[in-house]
Amino acid sequence: MKFEFSAEDEALRQEVRAFVAANLQPHIRRKVELGLRLERADYVAWYRKLFERGWITPGWPREYGGPGWTPVQRHIFDEETLLGGAPRIVASGINMLGPVLIAFGTDAQKQRHLPPIRRSEVWWGQCFSEPDAGSDLASLRTSAVREGDHFVVNGHKVWTSYAQFCEMLFCLVRTDPAAAKPQEGISFLLIDASTPGVQIRPIRMLEGGTDLNEVFFDNVRVPVENLVGELNKGWSYAKYLLGHERTGIAGIGSCKQQLARARALAAAQPGLADDPIWRQRLAALEIELMALEYTGLRLLSANQPSRAPAVEASLLKVRGTELRQEIYDLLLDIAGPHAVPFSLPGQFLEFDGELPAPRELASLAANALDSRKLSIYGGANEVQRNVIAKALLS
Repeated sequence: MKFEFSAEDEALRQEVRAFVAANLQPHIRRKVELGLRLERADYVAWYRKLFERGWITPGWPREYGGPGWTPVQRHIFDEETLLGGAPRIVASGINMLGPVLIAFGTDAQKQRHLPPIRRSEVWWGQCFSEPDAGSDLASLRTSAVREGDHFVVNGHKVWTSYAQFCEMLFCLVRTDPAAAKPQEGISFLLIDASTPGVQIRPIRMLEGGTDLNEVFFDNVRVPVENLVGELNKGWSYAKYLLGHERTGIAGIGSCKQQLARARALAAAQPGLADDPIWRQRLAALEIELMALEYTGLRLLSANQPSRAPAVEASLLKVRGTELRQEIYDLLLDIAGPHAVPFSLPGQFLEFDGELPAPRELASLAANALDSRKLSIYGGANEVQRNVIAKALLS
């Protein structure tokens, strides 16, 4: 197979590469290179540069402030920004809620919420999973009961990424507990995180980070106009959103970013870059990444019919997340014992003065531990394999 980008696509690649080199703040690039924690201010500083250029919402249509790119051009943008050392776009409002509002929201909801998302003024958290409803999301129990002009929400969500940064939440709630099928009684609500009764509590992760959170709702009153789409149709909107999320979770650009990191670190270790076992492992990962990228590009091609988008998204999610974990395992092997002292809970997040290991190696254990969540969120890989099997073998 021979794949060639068009002249227009290659011109965009050079444009994005030059933009990143000229506009990415050096201290943010250095944090990304070292695998250190980024704060909201770091993300927003970069996102505002993208907003000024008109690139902050690469997947949105032009009429809503997007650049009007093709899927292949969005792939190029993602790849070049990450290879240039930029943070990935993690804001759930941009990647998840925005497309849902564009497709299913009212005009008032679009006018109110889309512009602040693009300007990075308002961040959104995704409140889907619950303690007993993660991969089996349809079993969620957080309830929303209509009382006049409000829904009263009660329940408990978990694994909400970056909730500590967010002013708003989008939430799946059960509005019809008597529905014939559990999927038929779910609605999609927008909730102000400052509303009385909302409590956000951080979850300490393996590597010491606290970017995942629990969210509690205790008699939270949500205006009826914050319902997205139709009552009890939230499952359909969630599936639409998760298709976007799982494709992005494949992380082809992130894989390339971390493989480049591995090559650079190996080159700095005497004799490692020429070791035949190391070279064999690196070549195997590069081949796997090339296969993943070509699979993704075929699915993005305008000439490729999409007969089962959910299956395609699941395929990319499973292999992409597992490949990223394999790359982080390789990075951990490069670090060896140097990674151990800096992998204690919380220590990798901040540093002051001399690190207990070479600067470029000190966060690799924490990064490898953090990567374990990749195959769980967005629908666990075991569940994704069931989706693939059901579609292809039935």
